[in-house]
Amino acid sequence: MKGFVFHGPGQASWQDVPDPAVKEPTDAIVKVGAVSICGTDLHILKGDVPEVRPGTVLGHEAVGEVVEAGSDVRTVRPGDRVLLSCISSCGRCRFCRDGSYGQCRGGGGWILGHLVDGTQAEYVRVPFADLSAYPLPGAVRSEDAVLLADIFPTSYEVGVLNGHVRPGDTVAVVGAGPIGLAAIATAGLFSPERIIAVDLTPARLEAARHLGADAVAAADEACDLVADLTDGLGADVVMEAVGVPESFELCTRMVRPGGHVANIGVHGRPATLHLEELWIKDVTITTGLVDTYSTPTLLRMTVAGRLPTGQLVTHTFPLEHMEEAYEVFSKAGETGALKVVLGGEQHAEVAVPTA
Repeated sequence: MKGFVFHGPGQASWQDVPDPAVKEPTDAIVKVGAVSICGTDLHILKGDVPEVRPGTVLGHEAVGEVVEAGSDVRTVRPGDRVLLSCISSCGRCRFCRDGSYGQCRGGGGWILGHLVDGTQAEYVRVPFADLSAYPLPGAVRSEDAVLLADIFPTSYEVGVLNGHVRPGDTVAVVGAGPIGLAAIATAGLFSPERIIAVDLTPARLEAARHLGADAVAAADEACDLVADLTDGLGADVVMEAVGVPESFELCTRMVRPGGHVANIGVHGRPATLHLEELWIKDVTITTGLVDTYSTPTLLRMTVAGRLPTGQLVTHTFPLEHMEEAYEVFSKAGETGALKVVLGGEQHAEVAVPTA
């Protein structure tokens, strides 16, 4: 089969790889129907995630069909169409019993495309399939469902819920890429007074407005805009959805006393924590890897038409156009790419809207 293989910082290719096989009785083999590229994949290619070894097939977001199931798999069977979670759960360790699946110590956590071969391939081995694959209703398009593998649970859990968004809050989201846009969409479920989107790209700020932002600003205008809209108090909740030191430090300048900074972004460089300014402000700063405990809820909401998942997909490609898709996604400022999906119902041709 073919897969997209990481060979070291700045090097990856779509190439022949061995077919996956069941290794444990809890495994399933899934034929990939739709897969997406995540910003974390770009961090891996930059060398920001050194745990990923050369030779690893990348990817942790996919929808597909079960073609083989291990002897201990009970909840899915061959022929089932499933959503694959970016997080694998053993279900038995201390953290899994607490619902903190991202911290699994039984061989799970974020392993697909990280510690084991991932989903950007024609087939993928799915460890702990009973707890890591979700049967999909036929009415849900693959292009919609694949966004529930990572970005919507991540934004909702690590951003909205960790940030304790409440009715009447002022919420600022720094970074209007896919994660930030999903955070804007899911923050709106809690009826904040206003949501402010911050980004450098006008097209992404326009997308933020479309998904529920009430005001938008460039990074150099953000602090003044938040101060103007809150009578100088600051935002109740600020979410970091970029993963660079400058954006994190901007978040800490915009938050009000007693407010929350929820870091979602994947950071490859140290950020300065200005405790000389923050210690007296009673600010809560949270970080985290998604646990995907919210995936069943988000899936039900998608079935009911309550989440704008498919609206984030700007480009679709056939699966074998993986290298081209990475090129488009990595140059989002030029291409206008938000979320790129390969395969799915629209896989026959490339759709490239103008930015």
